[in-house]
Amino acid sequence: MTRRRFVRTAALASVAAGLGTGVCYARALGKYLGPASDHFDGTYFRNSTGVPAGRGFDDVLKWQLTSRPAPWPGRILDAVAPNLGEPGEGGLAATFVGHSSFLLQHPGGLNILTDPVWSERASPVQFIGPRRVRPPALAFGDLPAIHVVLVSHNHYDHLDLPTLRRLEAAYAPLFLVPLGLRAHLQRRGLRRVMELDWWQTREIEGPRAGRITLTPAQHWSRRGLGDTNRTLWGGWHFAGPGVPSWYFMGDSGYHPSLFTGIRERLGAPDLALIPIGAYEPRWFMQGQHMNPAEAARAHLDLRACRSVAMHFGTFRLTDEAIDEPLRALERARREQNIPESDFRVPRFGETIRV
Repeated sequence: MTRRRFVRTAALASVAAGLGTGVCYARALGKYLGPASDHFDGTYFRNSTGVPAGRGFDDVLKWQLTSRPAPWPGRILDAVAPNLGEPGEGGLAATFVGHSSFLLQHPGGLNILTDPVWSERASPVQFIGPRRVRPPALAFGDLPAIHVVLVSHNHYDHLDLPTLRRLEAAYAPLFLVPLGLRAHLQRRGLRRVMELDWWQTREIEGPRAGRITLTPAQHWSRRGLGDTNRTLWGGWHFAGPGVPSWYFMGDSGYHPSLFTGIRERLGAPDLALIPIGAYEPRWFMQGQHMNPAEAARAHLDLRACRSVAMHFGTFRLTDEAIDEPLRALERARREQNIPESDFRVPRFGETIRV
């Protein structure tokens, strides 16, 4: 075993065993204490598809001891200048910040962030853990006023507390989160937090009218010791009169009933934000992360007018090379007869107008 692999494995083992940094995060974690449902047994959440939610520590050790991760560059500075501003009557502007972070600008001035992460590492601490290869393509100080922040689940590459606290201090937005996270975030200084179950909706009233719905996803949750699958995970769907509808998938594995069910219930989105990275090795990742071929099938299941790729090229979380998701998506589009304009890979910092 190489020294680097030994350090990675030892760090994972220390967290799982309650040593090192894991102890600091063993207390006051989010846990849902509500009534049981078809996807909650009173203690733990589960996937509606029947796929197990997450992997055990034995599988994590097997992965770390047997994997051959492709090397990634240390830093890439290739972002384009975002083209912010009013999207125009009946339009939508989506700016790719990096990983799963998008700024969504609606007509009338409604600005929404998805899974905002401006920290250098996707980790409970900033001295170890996955480090950014690309900096955020939009500087925090260049953000417009933010009204709503959407969090898909509690993993560190999606729920970044330092960023959420900065947003609270700067804009005091409404934070929409899945079940179990409200009290956890309120204890950490966020004031306007609303948690939703799958298919529950929050109405955005006034001139920025619309409704935001938490949708099912095939994933899992854990943030520290003793909280595995104690909080919910999901995606977010927005629809409003005279505004393009959009669907932010969050993290999800592929299941043929999942995305057709979302389309049948909420309609085909005008814009779908679909993850394409962090999928190797497949034996470990298949239940929780789609590969690009599955992402292309999800696009077809949704019948999205346009899909945009995300969850790639920012943090090295799994074994594939940094640019392999892009090549694999190109192959999948060709094999499944999807035009590039229908499912495209954005440049970091690019603003896409719908």
